Amino acid sequence: MFGETYVGSPGVYPLQKFAAEGYFILRPNFRGSGGYGKDFRFANLSDWGYGDLEDMKAGLDKLIEQGKVNPDRQAIMGWSYGGFMSAFAITRTDRFRASMMGAGVSNLISMTGTSDIPSFLPDYFESEYWEDYEKHMRHSAIFNVENVTTPTLILHPEEDIRVPVSQGYEMYVALKRLGVDTKMVVYPRQPHGLREPKFIIDAGERQLQWLEKYLKD
Repeated sequence: MFGETYVGSPGVYPLQKFAAEGYFILRPNFRGSGGYGKDFRFANLSDWGYGDLEDMKAGLDKLIEQGKVNPDRQAIMGWSYGGFMSAFAITRTDRFRASMMGAGVSNLISMTGTSDIPSFLPDYFESEYWEDYEKHMRHSAIFNVENVTTPTLILHPEEDIRVPVSQGYEMYVALKRLGVDTKMVVYPRQPHGLREPKFIIDAGERQLQWLEKYLKD
């Protein structure tokens, strides 16, 4: 859920800078996020990347219908769970010209064994991965990566113990071997969110460059 906050500060995504460059930004309040009670919050249990992606696509389709978004110039970006969505979405659709995966999960199985919150995914998916390998693989970008053709920028903090940097490397190596245009940037000393100003600026600039390369004619 996105609140009414100041979006002029850089953060991970310099939203005002994106807007100033002519990009229309949709931040959807998709199922599984907050703001609409328990049922809405629990609506993506065991369903990462499917129903929530349909919510995002519905929002984009509405904007296209209103003439605010060019259907041939769409990109997806996100950090943490948003990074998961940016990776997983491109295994299911080729509607995006570019994807930007920030500190995202690519492999639910290896994530469970390397994160500092090992019970997080078993709670969300209502099983340990060894009790239902198929479910965990179905919702992991890495086990569906053969479908990807979308150019992908991967940004990941090196000292991230929440979503270890190996999650980014798994996606990067797979995309490279598939011949998909990809780049991975690793930020030293940084935890799950970027902290040092020079890295915050660098991440914003790299994302703008990626958008300019693939969205602008």
